[in-house]
Amino acid sequence: MTVDTLCVQGGWQPKKGEPRQVPVYASTTFRYETSEQMADLFDLKAPGYFYTRLANPTNDQVAKKIAALEGGVAAILTSSGQAASTFAVLNLCQAGDHVVSSAQIYGGTFNLFAVSLKKLGIDFTFVDPEASPAEIAKAFRPNTKCVFGETVANPSGVVLDIAKFAKAAHKFGVPLIVDNTFPTPVLCRPFEFGADIVTHATTKYMDGHSSQVGGCIVDSGNFDWSKYPERFAGLVAPDESYHGLSYVKSFGKQAYIVKATAHLMRDFGSIPSPFNAFLLNLGLESLHVRIRRHAESALTIAKWLRKQPKVAWVNFAGLPDSPYHKLVKKQFKGTSPCGVMTFGIKGGRAKSIKFMDSLKVIGIVTHVADAWSCVLHPASHTHRQLTDAQLKAAGIPPDLIRFSVGLEDPQDLIADLKQALAKI
Repeated sequence: MTVDTLCVQGGWQPKKGEPRQVPVYASTTFRYETSEQMADLFDLKAPGYFYTRLANPTNDQVAKKIAALEGGVAAILTSSGQAASTFAVLNLCQAGDHVVSSAQIYGGTFNLFAVSLKKLGIDFTFVDPEASPAEIAKAFRPNTKCVFGETVANPSGVVLDIAKFAKAAHKFGVPLIVDNTFPTPVLCRPFEFGADIVTHATTKYMDGHSSQVGGCIVDSGNFDWSKYPERFAGLVAPDESYHGLSYVKSFGKQAYIVKATAHLMRDFGSIPSPFNAFLLNLGLESLHVRIRRHAESALTIAKWLRKQPKVAWVNFAGLPDSPYHKLVKKQFKGTSPCGVMTFGIKGGRAKSIKFMDSLKVIGIVTHVADAWSCVLHPASHTHRQLTDAQLKAAGIPPDLIRFSVGLEDPQDLIADLKQALAKI
């Protein structure tokens, strides 16, 4: 099936007399007839459900859809995109391990890596996504377990050269994890360029309506964990907490996701509610239509903003003169990678605030990648504790505005931008 059809019909396949929509299994527990049946579930000897903290049928049906969209073998839903990033790394790493990450990633993920996971004993080296293969290679250590990057970085808009980072990761025998939140698999499928694991904040375009918070991890099934048994002992060696079971030997290409479920979800419980998964699936059914409209409208508006004398600069990878134009043509299905851009107002922070306060149709919210158009000024909001010098060091100019183009008529959005610019 094509991606468009999978958005609508992937995952849940109702049979005669079954509901067309994915049922919401609003139950914490599931009944069995014998003690042995339950024991087999706890030993991972039989498929099934026994407690929603680990897995739930509603969630699994939606995860199957996302796995199909990405071209993966298995997936797991998490309670947030942040949980997905956390689990994706913790499924491979423990204290004493090391990760190479692109330096251009979402600020919350950067803090997760540089502060929280570092306190747990996992070290990170951040590399410029524009770095040469030789420069990237210098970041690897004998204890490196994976590489991480974002297809389109939030909020900088930097486009990751997936093939370049995949080649570097595989040269050192580790997988590449890519956050594909902004393009979604409709516009980019990272597995086709060598990525091994994909994560999503399903809160964004996949949901598209600000109705649920969630995340997802998808495994391509392409990385051969058994080739490096000592490096990935958690997947290859016997797990004493499951009576000596080896995930790779018992589950083959599904090993990574089974371990994330049986180990991390069991212990940390970052599972979304079945109703959240249900809402997510409603969003997925129209994702292929929505994301293309987001991307097309963003390109139209970016071109308009470039012509405005009060606009200092516009950063959008879909623009023909973007430094990422060739990479966008290679990796993305279409001329625009998503519906999110950044731009600056002449006059700095004060003018940016005045401009945003003058908007009427476009809202000021912390969200992004939504049906409603919205803006955020990092210098005043998410990074307001930093000085202008610190903002510059972090790659966030004081005049930077993140603009998420929604599904409204682009001409209405341009009219709103025009009236706001007239007031500064």
